[in-house]
Amino acid sequence: MTTPGRVVAAAAALILAAPLAACGSDDEGVPVLTFYNSPVQNLQTVVDRCNQQAAGKYKISYQTLPRTADDQRVQMVRRLAAKDDSMDILGMDVTWTQEFASANWIREITGDLKSEVEGQTLAAAVDSAKYEDKLYAAPNNTNVQLLWYRKDLVPTPPKTWDEMIQMSQQLKSQGKPYQVMTMGAQYEGLVVFFNSLVASAGGHVVDDAGEKAVMDDGTVKALEVLKNFATAGVTDPSFSNAVEDDVRRAFQDGGGAFELNWPYVWASMSEDAPDMAAKVGWARYPAIDASTPSRTTIGGSEQAVSSYSKHPDLAFDAIKCLRGPESQLYLAVNSGQAPSIESVYNDPSMDKAYPMKDVLLDELKTSAPRPRTPAYQNLSTVVAAELSPPASVEPQKTADSLRESIQAAIDSKGVLP
Repeated sequence: MTTPGRVVAAAAALILAAPLAACGSDDEGVPVLTFYNSPVQNLQTVVDRCNQQAAGKYKISYQTLPRTADDQRVQMVRRLAAKDDSMDILGMDVTWTQEFASANWIREITGDLKSEVEGQTLAAAVDSAKYEDKLYAAPNNTNVQLLWYRKDLVPTPPKTWDEMIQMSQQLKSQGKPYQVMTMGAQYEGLVVFFNSLVASAGGHVVDDAGEKAVMDDGTVKALEVLKNFATAGVTDPSFSNAVEDDVRRAFQDGGGAFELNWPYVWASMSEDAPDMAAKVGWARYPAIDASTPSRTTIGGSEQAVSSYSKHPDLAFDAIKCLRGPESQLYLAVNSGQAPSIESVYNDPSMDKAYPMKDVLLDELKTSAPRPRTPAYQNLSTVVAAELSPPASVEPQKTADSLRESIQAAIDSKGVLP
């Protein structure tokens, strides 16, 4: 891993190469708040509405980050490590909160905004925005993966992994589309897959303090399920290289009977393949044991205020609008972002955009965080490497090896994220 000193040195050298947004005030003396976020369709419309609502108190300038989460994080880390005061509001992946807060790069949320966030937002999303029991980010959208299945092939969706594998094998023997499609490439998607299995088995990868690798019996059970799935003859030949969009396209094109993926696939299928969408149903993510409901990994994005912002009070005020109910509803209906505010799901316009909203909400209320540690990026790197390809997993041996490599990642030894 790059040491903090090296990060700062690298930032000092590289920050000059990155384009700097205008900061301070515009020509009319209105404070400008730079909002760094991933490219999101229609987000500029939300920014424009919030600027109109601010009535000259401030102006939000939306600066788009690179498309991939890793590249987004690298740009933010470089700027924050260099104490760049041209950043005000940070659109963050849920996996960054622990790291950014522990480095003192983002400000704690207190007062009215804290009350608003904690009072409106789904509990699991709020938990993902905390570090050491303090709130550092305001969840903007949230997410969990669902089971998507072909109703014309499988009248009743499977409730467990064993049931799904058996159904797939039966379809295969009948010469029908049978594959179970999900993400198996060596990247964060594989870590999310593993984490959902661990949570469903009641296991723990790290302790509650995020300082010690655990890898208990639940994680061994999760590895057994992963190994069984990868070797049961029910996956696509490209499983060990598949990422979200590969899976989406393959299932949408009729290549399988089951898909485990995020809700965004529904909007794409409804628009690009309406005939296929008419054949597709959705259900809760498969459980490991029929007597215990599954727990799936929570995703989504959050908004935080940089510790180096020249206008922190205004930035917090802007977040109230940027992630408020009206903004979340607009982005849910027009951009496919699942809201983090529970009341938004009751709006009638959500019925068409999210016909699966009841299942989604049910999963969100019992969802699982990724391992909570400031070293999460390092942990994710080593977990993805050790689990790839999934068919090579040897449950107990892999668990023992992961325990050592995860502890090294937590201790920041020899890992370059």
